[in-house]
Amino acid sequence: MNTIGKILTLTTFGESHGPAMGGVLDGMPAGVEIDLEELQRFVARRRAGQTVGASTRDEKDRVEVLSGIWQGRTLGTPIGFIVRNTDARSNDYDEIARCYRPNHADFTWEAKYGIRDPRGGGRASARETVARVVAGGMAIQLLEKLGVTIQSRIVQVGPHRDVPVEEMERVIAEAASQGDTLGGIISCTVHGVPAGMGEPLFGKLQAQLAAAMMSIPSVHGFEYGDGFDMAAKRGSEVMDTFEKRDDGSIGTVTNHSGGIQGGISNGEDITMRIAFKPVPTMMRSVPTIDRDGNPVTLQPRGRHDACVLPRALPIVEAMAALVILDNCLIKKTNVL
Repeated sequence: MNTIGKILTLTTFGESHGPAMGGVLDGMPAGVEIDLEELQRFVARRRAGQTVGASTRDEKDRVEVLSGIWQGRTLGTPIGFIVRNTDARSNDYDEIARCYRPNHADFTWEAKYGIRDPRGGGRASARETVARVVAGGMAIQLLEKLGVTIQSRIVQVGPHRDVPVEEMERVIAEAASQGDTLGGIISCTVHGVPAGMGEPLFGKLQAQLAAAMMSIPSVHGFEYGDGFDMAAKRGSEVMDTFEKRDDGSIGTVTNHSGGIQGGISNGEDITMRIAFKPVPTMMRSVPTIDRDGNPVTLQPRGRHDACVLPRALPIVEAMAALVILDNCLIKKTNVL
């Protein structure tokens, strides 16, 4: 399961400390203008070392397009690209190779495959998401031409909700100084999606978005519209009444449904919230066991984020873009 999408598909490849990360984006229509400089700026939002508590791994994340784009336009053929790894320090993970980090994929990966790449977490590392951001950045450029825009913001860091940037940075810096980590919540809004996207049963639009978001490392929760708050309400309190607008279109007075009803978009803003757990690799001693089951104390080394939220914003936007554009293409071609 290294591929997402039906018509617009992305297959990613690479390990955290391998030569490069990369992907193949297939199904992008021909003739789409792709601004590679704008794409590079979007990818740069995910780079380490730009925010408080971020990993100091100094990757430039320069996108190299190998195929599918000529003279700034897509050819309709697979778009192959790579982002080279240039600042890996594999010896930081010698101790991790012999034991399992709590809450990480070390144990489960080895249980599934019988082998794992401990260098930076291998393919279980969030380094893999750089390929998603490259592909999603291209999808965003086409969506904007179609009148669809995507915005995300941090709404909670640890227990702190809707705090100013300065306060958020202080909270993250405090956790980092103690060798600890923090989780939080990102809110994402997709504006301009026309009614009729998604499927009524197993391909519900919210299910596709949930699957995409839950595939992001450290994501532990997803909700759309009023989400879990609806469980405590009456139907009369969350009813999205229809109205005919001045331009003749049909819409809803409120948006408790988050832009999706019956698994299909209704033309309102699609709203969702994505919960991230604290980063499992903490820069402090933690008890665990080795491969033989012997108790050990692990003192992690390397460069790790104290909180992924600032770098996760473009990842969330990229995954939303891939899902929405795929559904646009499905609706246009009437292919299930």
